[in-house]
Amino acid sequence: MNETVDVIIIGSGTAGLAALREVRKRTERFVLINAGPYGTTCARVGCMPSKVLVEAANAYHRRHSFEAFGIRGGDRLSVDVPAVLRRVRSLRDGFVAGTLAATDDIGERNIPGRARLVGPDRVEVDGRIIAARRIVIATGSRPIVPGAWTSLGDRVLTTDTLFEQDDLPRRIAVIGMGAIGVEMAQALSRLGLEVTGFDLATRLAGLSDDAVNDALTDLLRVEFSIHMGAAAELSALPEAVEVRCGSRAVVVDRVLAALGRRPNVDGLGLESLGVPLDERGMPPLDTTTMQVGDLPVFLAGDANGYAAVLHEAADEGHIAGINATAQDLSCFKRRTPLGVVFCDPGAAFVGRRFAELDDATTVVGEVNFEQQGRARAAQRNRGVMRIYAESPGGRLLGAEMCAPAAEHMAHLLALAVERELTVADLLRMPFYHPVLEEGMRTALRGLARQLPPSGESDLAACAAFQVEALD
Repeated sequence: MNETVDVIIIGSGTAGLAALREVRKRTERFVLINAGPYGTTCARVGCMPSKVLVEAANAYHRRHSFEAFGIRGGDRLSVDVPAVLRRVRSLRDGFVAGTLAATDDIGERNIPGRARLVGPDRVEVDGRIIAARRIVIATGSRPIVPGAWTSLGDRVLTTDTLFEQDDLPRRIAVIGMGAIGVEMAQALSRLGLEVTGFDLATRLAGLSDDAVNDALTDLLRVEFSIHMGAAAELSALPEAVEVRCGSRAVVVDRVLAALGRRPNVDGLGLESLGVPLDERGMPPLDTTTMQVGDLPVFLAGDANGYAAVLHEAADEGHIAGINATAQDLSCFKRRTPLGVVFCDPGAAFVGRRFAELDDATTVVGEVNFEQQGRARAAQRNRGVMRIYAESPGGRLLGAEMCAPAAEHMAHLLALAVERELTVADLLRMPFYHPVLEEGMRTALRGLARQLPPSGESDLAACAAFQVEALD
């Protein structure tokens, strides 16, 4: 063996950097091994560049509401898509530069190369064997592209390549209507492209509540075509692609594959760990410690396929970094589940999903934002929110929504679920007027009507006026 260190971290994405931060507090005897580009999935090809594109698309789309505000001339505006993409890359490069700073000062301990496990305490990289007391695997993920589609070459895009385009074609199919697919399909449509969305599933954006899903589907279909419930098949045409889904077929210039991401664990040597792998090739994992089986190996971030969002990856790297340098492992309570899709209206889920609930012990409160006062004032009066509570105690369990300001209301509800607050607890909070959160209060009041009443001296019982301007 060439050398021995305390910790090897494989991967410098969000989880790897979080692990590195904790490891450096406790030891200088570590190495970071990274294959491919540095800069994290979020900063390079995920959360950040996609939101830059979404914001540009939404800014241009707002011209459709100008007439309602008494603003004239919106129909004379135009969008310069190449300029939009240049801005995406410019901001993206700045975001990436910030993440690179986290590894600037570790010198030779930063090893570019592809690591392969050769046991639970050894890693090989470019013919070099490094032994360690503990190993953190944080190798991230990559877009899923079916093998049969690779023959189409650059006519199939992913989020790894979409933002690198100098321009975008007139017709595009987005295959996969999960979080990224929905965001990109709506954004591209709002930038003036002819977009068609496809998904084998029957629900959008990871929603499980049919009432919310149906509302979001109806709203998105106003902007672009969506075909659900059948697999999409691609066929090459001269300079184009035919996408067939059941009896429907469209011809497009490019296809955006938004089928999710696959953990980067193939070729990593997980079989050398001596633990059973499941049908996906994944080892047993304790998500409270990030430990693989009973080994000195920790698997964090997108690489474990558990919860592929940035805050969860950061948490997992944090946990793995602490436990990789600890004498005794610590178990961590994971955060309340929270997911946000940055479409318009925003989609989100908090806590327990509707599909996980027991009808016999659950009550549901709902609000439709069509007549909500502040939403109407802003021309944002679209969408539905459904909040779930335990019956008869009223403890908040979760929520699903497609609603204005969903990303903010979801955080408020996540805090309530985390703190095990009840419907009455939230209704005792002040709700300023006029704010979009009053819509959430309407849903909470709907829940309260299905639960034992509060006392007369309890402000949670303060009822609605049933007047649009006041509620």
